[in-house]
Amino acid sequence: MTGNTTDKETLFCDYYTQWVDVYKEGAIRDVTMKKYKLTEAWLSKLIPDLRLADMDRVNYQKLINGYAEYHERQTTMDFHHQLKGAILDAVDEGLIQRDPTRKAIIKGRPPREKKTKYLNQFELHAVLADLDLGTKPSWDWLILLVAKTGLRFSEALGLTPADFDFVHQTLSVSKTWDYKNGGGFVPTKNASSVRKVQLDWQLIMQLSALLKDLPENEPIFVNGKVYNSTANNVLARHCEHAEVPVISIHGLRHTHASLLLFAGVSIASVSKRLGHASMNTTQDTYLHVIRELENKDVDIVMRALSTLI
Repeated sequence: MTGNTTDKETLFCDYYTQWVDVYKEGAIRDVTMKKYKLTEAWLSKLIPDLRLADMDRVNYQKLINGYAEYHERQTTMDFHHQLKGAILDAVDEGLIQRDPTRKAIIKGRPPREKKTKYLNQFELHAVLADLDLGTKPSWDWLILLVAKTGLRFSEALGLTPADFDFVHQTLSVSKTWDYKNGGGFVPTKNASSVRKVQLDWQLIMQLSALLKDLPENEPIFVNGKVYNSTANNVLARHCEHAEVPVISIHGLRHTHASLLLFAGVSIASVSKRLGHASMNTTQDTYLHVIRELENKDVDIVMRALSTLI
């Protein structure tokens, strides 16, 4: 790079590592940074000795092909996009003669069979009926709460009794629990994730009894080290017992959103309730539901028009 000893003889792996450190460190979220670090690891495995001067279209395509042998096409596409930013900078600096990513063919393994992401209303009812809701907070209580609010797992873990306003039937989401890194309260995923979620009266009655003697500012569902897999295993057992498709805790969030959309709730309202950064995120995530609703709308429009004669 400009102002250092980088030249055409520099290994591409080293250039990419330095590029990530200079341009990405501190500018992106930790979860995104981990993806760049994974890309670094794959470069060291696939092209450890390739120089910047040798990064042409053929060698770039070989790199993409090598990565695609182990990954699905969409994952390979993400790998390609992560490399492209660094490569275009190297082209601008004259370290690579021409853009080797131009017209690259993105391959990949056939996608795995998609797991069921959400349940329908009857399946969800069967799962909730199987819960054992005792007098103390438990994974079963967390499952009920996520099913009825659409909260992210980390948001549910970050809840304290003080976050509940039983008079106005609302729940304030203002923080999450950093269960992946040893615990502790951390900010929400984005600014839009800070929100108030309306609760139904039945859940309010249940929670007011559950929380009445708990410390106001301590997490309700955290007791020592917390693992997402533990909660998923508990939910899986309930799904199997209720004889419905097995979904994850995050799948409960999808279920919540899908049921609201099918009930006629607007995309804008669902987006706000889920704490999405924009309605585009909601539309992209629930495109399958939206398309199904559009097909129903066509039938409604045709029936309405047929009565005009």
